Amino acid sequence: MTLTDLGLLGQPLLAVLAFGAAVAVTDQRRSAVAGTLNAALGLAIALTGIGALLGQPGTLTLGSPIPGIGLLSLAPDRLGGIFLVVVGLVGALSAWFGVGYAHGASATRAAWAAYPIFLWGMAIVPGAGDAVTFLLGWELMALGSTVLLLSEHAARPQVRSAVLWYAAMTHLSFVLLLAGFAVLVGHAGGASWTAIAAQPPTGASASLAFALLAGGFATKAGLVPVHVWLPRAHPEAPSHVSAPMSAAMVKLGVYGLLLLCTRLLPDGPHWWGIGLLLLGGASAVYGILQASVTSDLKRLLAYSTTENLGLMVTGLAVAMLLRSAGQRAVADVALVAVILLVVSHAAFKTVLFLGAGSILHATGERDLDRLGGLARLMPRTATATSIAALAAAALPISSGFVAEWVLLQSLVHGDTRGPGADRVIAIALPITVSLVALTAGLALLTFVKVVGIAFLARARSESAGAAHESPATMTVPLLVGAGLVVALGLVPGWVATGAAYAVGASGVERVGLGGVALPAVTALLDPVALVLMAVALAVPVAVVTARAARRAPRRTVDLPWGCGGVRVDPMMQYTATSYAEPLVRVFDDALQPTRDLDVTHTTESRYLVRAVAFRQRMVDQVERGLYQPLLGLLEAVGDVGRRAQNGSIQRYLGFSFTALVVVLLVVTW
Repeated sequence: MTLTDLGLLGQPLLAVLAFGAAVAVTDQRRSAVAGTLNAALGLAIALTGIGALLGQPGTLTLGSPIPGIGLLSLAPDRLGGIFLVVVGLVGALSAWFGVGYAHGASATRAAWAAYPIFLWGMAIVPGAGDAVTFLLGWELMALGSTVLLLSEHAARPQVRSAVLWYAAMTHLSFVLLLAGFAVLVGHAGGASWTAIAAQPPTGASASLAFALLAGGFATKAGLVPVHVWLPRAHPEAPSHVSAPMSAAMVKLGVYGLLLLCTRLLPDGPHWWGIGLLLLGGASAVYGILQASVTSDLKRLLAYSTTENLGLMVTGLAVAMLLRSAGQRAVADVALVAVILLVVSHAAFKTVLFLGAGSILHATGERDLDRLGGLARLMPRTATATSIAALAAAALPISSGFVAEWVLLQSLVHGDTRGPGADRVIAIALPITVSLVALTAGLALLTFVKVVGIAFLARARSESAGAAHESPATMTVPLLVGAGLVVALGLVPGWVATGAAYAVGASGVERVGLGGVALPAVTALLDPVALVLMAVALAVPVAVVTARAARRAPRRTVDLPWGCGGVRVDPMMQYTATSYAEPLVRVFDDALQPTRDLDVTHTTESRYLVRAVAFRQRMVDQVERGLYQPLLGLLEAVGDVGRRAQNGSIQRYLGFSFTALVVVLLVVTW
C-alpha cells in the first residue's frame, strides 16, 4: 500500500469520526475532540498529497447505481498532490486553532459537523480523477462552508447578507462548471480527465468550454468582477473557518484553471491568455487598492486575497502567452511562480486570519482604529502575525518575496523582440511588470499599516488596552505557520523543485542549502547565503556602534509634540483611516469614498468645539456599478411577476395559450 492509498483510505474514516464526534460529544468537550479529529483529517489529506507528489499511485473508487458513471473516483496526480498538501496543512492548523477559539455559536453540533464535510470536500477536488467526482467535491465544499458561515447568524445580522451573496455566487460557479464540463464530456464521450485530454473539443466548442469553466473557477477564486462575495463572507466567518476559506478554498479555483489550461485544453487561441491576464491584473490592483484603504482587519485580509489570487492568474496567463509563442522555458518559470504563489499565500494568509482571530478573541475588536499596543500584551500573536505580514508585503526572507521574485523573472526575461515574440507579448509583459510592482508597493503600505497600528501604536480603546495573550491551543498553530513562512523564504529550492515536478516544468534547480536556480533565465536566489553575508557585515557594525555608544555622554532628548514633557497620546498618532488618506486622494476617482464630518460644540459657545467625528466609508465600486443595477432589474422583473399572479384563472389560461402559440411558431419556423 502506497502513501497515497493510505491517505485516501484515512480521509473518509477520519471525516466520519470527526462528524460523529461533533454530534455525540458534549458541549464542554466538543471543540477539543472535534478539533483534534479535524486536525488529524487535515494531516491525512497532506499525507495523500505528499504521496501523489512523490509519484506514488493511489486510487479510491466508489460506484453508483447509474451504469458507466462512478460516484467517487479519486486518483490524485502530482499537480493535485501539491494542492492536497496545501489543503491538508491549512486545514490542520485551522482546526487546531479552533480547539481554543471555537465557542458559543461557532462550536455547535452543526458547526463542527460541517467542518469535516468542508475539509474533505476541498480534498476531493484536487484528488478527483473525473468531472463527476470533481463536481461532487465542489458541492460538498460549498455545503460545508455555507453551514459554517451561518453558524453566527443569530448574533450578527450582517452574516445573513454575507451568506446570501456567498450562496448565490457559489451556485453561479457550479452552474458554469456544470455547463463547461458538459461540453467537454459530451465531446470526449467520457468524464475522466484522461478521456477529455485525449479528445478535447476544437474551435467554437473549445472556446465555449473554456469561457464557462474559466468563469466558474474565477468566481470561486474571488477574481474581479465576481469577487463581491469574498469581502462579505470571509470577515463574517469564524476565524478558524475564514482561514481555510481564504488560504485553501479559493486556491481550488486556481487549481481548476491550471487543470484546464495545462491538461484538458492546453492548446488554445491567444485571447484565452489575454483574457486571463486582464482578469488577473485587474483583480491584483483592485484587490490591494481596496485593502489599503479599509480599516476592518478581516475585510482587509479578504481584499488582499483577491490581490494574491490575481497575481496567480496573472502568472498562469503569462505562461500561456509565452508557451503559445514558443518560449517554453520561460513559460515553465511562470508556472513554477504560480505554484510558489499558491503555497506562499496559503502559509501567510493562514497565519494572518488566525492572528486576526486571536486579536478578536482577546479584544472583541477587528477595527484597526480601535486597536494598538498589542505587541506588548500579545507578544506571540504579534510576532507570528508580523512575520506573515512581511510575506504578504513580499519583503525579503519570506515566502512572498521568493514567489514574486520568480514571477518577475519570467516577466523580465520573456522575449519581446526576438523570433518568439509577437505584438501582444511585447505590450503585455512590460505592463504586467508595472502592475506587479504597483501591487507590491501598495501591499507594503497596507501591511505596514496593519503591523504599525495594531501592534506598535498605543491602544485606542479600553478593550485593546486590556488585551491578553491567547491560549496555547491558538498561539502554537500561529507560531507553526509563521515558521513555515520563514522556512519557505529561507529554503525555497525544495518547494520550487517540487512545484516544477508538479506542473511538468523544466529549468528549475536547487542550489546551496535550499536556494533556487533558474538556468532558463540565468537567475539565482540563495536566501541562506544572503542572510549569512548580512550577518557577517552587520556584526562588525553592531560592535563598533555599541562601543561608540558607551563612550558617548548620555543625553536626555525631549519627546516630540509635547513641549518636552509628555508622552505621545493616541490622539497624536495615525489611525488606519488617516494613514490611508493620501492613497484615497490619489485614487479618489476609482474609490469614490463617502465622508461625514460631525462637529459637537460646547454648551457655552458655538465657537468652541467639544468633539469632532470624521467617518469615511468605502463602497465597492464594482458592486455599485454592476451588481446594484442588476439586482434592481431582477427586483423589477419580480414585481412584474407578482402583479401577473393575481389569481385569475383566465389570465393563467391566456399565458398558457400564448406560450403554446409561440412554441408552435418557433417549431414550424
